[in-house]
Amino acid sequence: MSAPQSIPELVRAAKDDAKIHLDRIAALTTEQASPQTEEARGVAVGALEHIAVDLFTVFEARMQHHFKRGPFSRKLKAVLLDAGHTDLAARLHTCYLAVNVLKHAKGASYRELLAAQSPLLAAPDPDAAETDTPASLIDVTTPGFLDTLTTTILEAYTFLDQR
Repeated sequence: MSAPQSIPELVRAAKDDAKIHLDRIAALTTEQASPQTEEARGVAVGALEHIAVDLFTVFEARMQHHFKRGPFSRKLKAVLLDAGHTDLAARLHTCYLAVNVLKHAKGASYRELLAAQSPLLAAPDPDAAETDTPASLIDVTTPGFLDTLTTTILEAYTFLDQR
């Protein structure tokens, strides 16, 4: 079997992979809390984070040819706004920021999400030590996060492909 090549194929594969991990997380919530269930949940959440980062990164790399050079997501957002696709531009920008936080932790993207009071930001754990790890900043298990990411990527792909 060959590896998926097109953006729609990659999105489908990412959604299928994510479903496995989301189902595992859901199953773990019914189990009694233990170090093993917390570790298993952490592994599943980590896999979801990798899926989100990998998918967005590949999308940017594969679609970069639509622009001469420079920051792909910013250029795409500007083109979407110029074309009147304000909702798609806003979703794309939010996905870009979330993935940036997953990749780099605290920084400008995190501060922008914080200022916007984004529901994607993980609620701080008052019992945990202060951490700046990406996993402690973005909650990829937020309902709709991965659906929004994949839908946004597919819509942006279609927009660019028809341009």
